Amino acid sequence: MTTNTSQKIEQAFKKTISSRHIHEGVLYIENTDGDYSYNIGYGEKNIDSPLLMASITKLFTTTCILALQERGKLSLDDKVTQYFDNAVLSGLHVFGGNDYSFDLTISDLLFQVSGLPDVFEEGKENDKRRAIKEDYYITFEEQIALIKKLKPHFMPRTKRKAYYADINFDLLGEIIEKVEQSTLAEVYKRFIFDPLSLVSTYLPEGDNDFVPNIFYQNKSINRSKFIRSSRASGGCITTARELMIFMKAFFGGELFNKVIFEKLTASNKLQASMGPIFYGSGYMRIPLDGLITLFMGKGELMGHSGSTGSFAFFYPVKDLFMVGDLNQMGNAALPIRLSMKLAMMTK
Repeated sequence: MTTNTSQKIEQAFKKTISSRHIHEGVLYIENTDGDYSYNIGYGEKNIDSPLLMASITKLFTTTCILALQERGKLSLDDKVTQYFDNAVLSGLHVFGGNDYSFDLTISDLLFQVSGLPDVFEEGKENDKRRAIKEDYYITFEEQIALIKKLKPHFMPRTKRKAYYADINFDLLGEIIEKVEQSTLAEVYKRFIFDPLSLVSTYLPEGDNDFVPNIFYQNKSINRSKFIRSSRASGGCITTARELMIFMKAFFGGELFNKVIFEKLTASNKLQASMGPIFYGSGYMRIPLDGLITLFMGKGELMGHSGSTGSFAFFYPVKDLFMVGDLNQMGNAALPIRLSMKLAMMTK
């Protein structure tokens, strides 16, 4: 990597934050060995500032599921009926007059191929609209009740179909707790935070746990209750420095069997509103060699972004990890666009 590349990265970041809706941000790029390392902050953010992971939290949940599979405590082929009462599942997935609720597997949830709807984005009074207006806590049981009022999008495991829905990972979080007979925060700590010596990364549980403010357009809002209720699908807090450590461990095989992980190659394109994103075994895959880049890119980005502007991606073609935050809830596409642009310009 050259000084010229760092200058291009800085220019791309500054162009992104020039948006009138971006008030603070941070970008941290590094290769596996740390031979190349670059970071830049804006506003109140630097690589040690707390940031909302939002849906990047799903990578923590994925880590726990794969680690539990490796330990023989569960299988991706397990039906969810092993972990939930009939009352929870009944009527959860009714499609074409048939109830597929009892046919769902852990794999369906992890790969986002269950077909279940997403209460965060769907419905007249969805979680996103409500969270913009007010702070509130929503229980798992309330989420399930809302899901049952919405229509699934397809039968589980319909060929070449995936649909991004937080409930898939909310269910996985509950499964993790049942298997480990422990809180999700404790499991994250045992499987991820302690092994990687992460001291500024945590899943907030109580009123005293700090949750950073989020910007929605020009307004700074605090949604502590909502973040605490997001848990396995989007509730963690970290810093760019510690997110970099985690990303290297996730794709480097430090937290679970890398050989088994790399065999889970299936991925399917998500709904149109998610742009060019495919979903694999618990993480996003963004191809850079398609129409959206005019076929000018190579390979793919692997990782996750969050609805609050957070991003964490690995670009294997150039052996680069890029993490950061734009802290803007008004446009979830911004971190995706920035990450793609950065991957395309690196030499």
